[in-house]
Amino acid sequence: MIHASDLIKYFGGKRALGPVGFEIRTGETVGFLGLNGAGKSTLLRILSCDLRPSGGSFSIRGIDGVRDPHAVRQLVGFLPEVPPLYGDMSVGEYLRFAGLLRGMSTEQVAARVPEVEQLTHTANVHGELIRHLSHGYRQRVGLAQAIVHEPEFLILDEPTKGLDPAQIAEMRTLIRGLKDRHTVLISSHILPEIRETCDRLLVLRDGVLVASGTPQELSARLQSRRIAVTVLPNHDSLEPAAIEASIRRVHGVRNVTSTGRVDGALSFVVEAASDIRAEVCRTLVGEGHGVIRLDRADQELENVFLELVQGASSASG
Repeated sequence: MIHASDLIKYFGGKRALGPVGFEIRTGETVGFLGLNGAGKSTLLRILSCDLRPSGGSFSIRGIDGVRDPHAVRQLVGFLPEVPPLYGDMSVGEYLRFAGLLRGMSTEQVAARVPEVEQLTHTANVHGELIRHLSHGYRQRVGLAQAIVHEPEFLILDEPTKGLDPAQIAEMRTLIRGLKDRHTVLISSHILPEIRETCDRLLVLRDGVLVASGTPQELSARLQSRRIAVTVLPNHDSLEPAAIEASIRRVHGVRNVTSTGRVDGALSFVVEAASDIRAEVCRTLVGEGHGVIRLDRADQELENVFLELVQGASSASG
């Protein structure tokens, strides 16, 4: 669906993005992660043909976005960080306007607007002026205008910004419901949002792509490996500290944390420089303990993100 090569953007003498290159397959939901000022919004504006790159190229469904931006815009639905709403229009009027602006016929708009209002849960405010709506409803209307023309590629820039927890959960549900109809690119620095909605992640740091993959694949890049261990001690009175001391003797162990006791079994998380599950198992079994769980612990996406962006600029923009 999308191919980008060596995209770069300067504002005056300041490099805001690039060079960046990546591909997104049809039907994927991909998340762009990065601190404020990492270049996420700049990249999304380029892909939506709202901003011309200083160099490089990109195409959407084979159409060159630099040479033929108008044709690319027909394929793209864009919800920017601040939705492009007209407060003096009613919701229905605005969605009709957005559809006509995208080249839809009057008949197409008449048929499509009720569908979009149903999808985005805005049918009950169809006749209300947008300036009277809550922030949550404005976000929904912003999403509705992005999909009214049934674009193949949907770009969402911080779609849950400013929403309360209930509204965030609802917006995530709406986005997940769009995955079957659109290729979706979401920009965010809110990690649960990315984890709940995306198939694959692209991580930007100082305008440069530093990682790509699923959360599990990115976890594998961390310098530390985490192992979950559950042990049935060789006698009931044995304290966690004794098992912990045994594990710490294994070469390569950096840290051991006790995570509790259930039905006599003791659980630990072990941090190491490499995968040392076999060595840990041999040590514990050799001391007569029963190893009832020994597995890679899921790396928290927060840890992955922090390590990948370590040293990133904290400048906003």
